[in-house]
Amino acid sequence: MKNQIEFSVYGRRALFTDPVTKVGGEKFSYPVPTYEALKGICESIYWKPTIIWYVDSVRIMKRIRNESVSIKNLNYGGGNDLSIYSYLSGVDYHVRAHFEWNMNRDDLAKDRNENKHYFQAVRALERGGRRDIFLGTRECQAYVVPCRFEDGESDYDQAGSVTFGLMFHGFDYADETGTGGLDARFWTPMMTDGIIDFIRPEKCQIRKHIYNYHPRSIPVNSEAEE
Repeated sequence: MKNQIEFSVYGRRALFTDPVTKVGGEKFSYPVPTYEALKGICESIYWKPTIIWYVDSVRIMKRIRNESVSIKNLNYGGGNDLSIYSYLSGVDYHVRAHFEWNMNRDDLAKDRNENKHYFQAVRALERGGRRDIFLGTRECQAYVVPCRFEDGESDYDQAGSVTFGLMFHGFDYADETGTGGLDARFWTPMMTDGIIDFIRPEKCQIRKHIYNYHPRSIPVNSEAEE
């Protein structure tokens, strides 16, 4: 696929927060990255409103390990609370993703130049991305480098199939779907020999509506090159 990129993203820690654990002020990470987190990494590498990134697959390279850390949180009423965050430790993922046109932005039709966006994305990836890369939360700094998705040995190459139950998949944004609201998607992922193949957002059967809003139209100079 011409508009596809493959990269390795790695870091000391990751926190793909399970929403259920946020209620008590403490956070516990999902065992594997969410679609939305990986999409955010793609957008940090390269993004324009003309395109939408779709994550195809992720390959878990290192064994899943947890690390508990004491966090001193600010209390809204004053003072501090002590919380325990459960991070993933020493993570490394191979990611395959591609972009498609955002067909809800008719004002950017003249900017739909596949070669331009593809080669800009490749150059941005080679330089470590255009914006800071992080794994789930801001304190989990990460780094990206180009790679071949199949290269290297994974700790789960011969592990067979593993399911993780119901997990958060991502958000449906109004400017990407053409609807007037924000929805959260959920799915049940399966990892086979270390690889998770993501379903497309529109195929997620479980959704929760969050709120209604209408995206603003932002003028863009489609002739400008960065």
